[in-house]
Amino acid sequence: MASALPPEDLVVMGRVAAPYAISGWLKIQPFTEHIDSLLEYPQWHVGKNGQWRAYRLLEGKVHGQTLLVSLEGLNDRNVAEAMQGFEIAVARADFPQPDEGEYYWDQLTGLEVVNLQGESLGRVVGVLETGAQEVLKVQGELDAKPKERLIPFVAALVHTVDLASRRIVVDWGLDY
Repeated sequence: MASALPPEDLVVMGRVAAPYAISGWLKIQPFTEHIDSLLEYPQWHVGKNGQWRAYRLLEGKVHGQTLLVSLEGLNDRNVAEAMQGFEIAVARADFPQPDEGEYYWDQLTGLEVVNLQGESLGRVVGVLETGAQEVLKVQGELDAKPKERLIPFVAALVHTVDLASRRIVVDWGLDY
């Protein structure tokens, strides 16, 4: 069945890497922190170019750095082959609520970043995981030239994250 959710209510969490075996199973490349995180969601949306179809997860298991899954209604290898490269998304409403002061990375993408002086540093275009802490990748300008800044996402530097006003305030200079 086609998904009734608008694309902005879906979060892409993986892609179909290949068909697996002959009965319609799929090999999934997850984009999640933990390989098996996708298996926690009973309903997946599979699609390409903004066209989504909802499927119920029947069975799944970790296979190296990928997942092997069976989706309801998908029991033919030819159909599974045609889905190679499709994205796997989950409805944002199905996510657990983050704890106070925690955010999903996709919530931060697109937020404006300003310093304590109110000067715009740009917008978050991504979040990097370095092992020690997450780092905001901020794209902006300096002297009318494109400027990329990498700002550690730590309490000492990040003063406020206001999702409602789509703004992050940081202790960071324009010339850093």
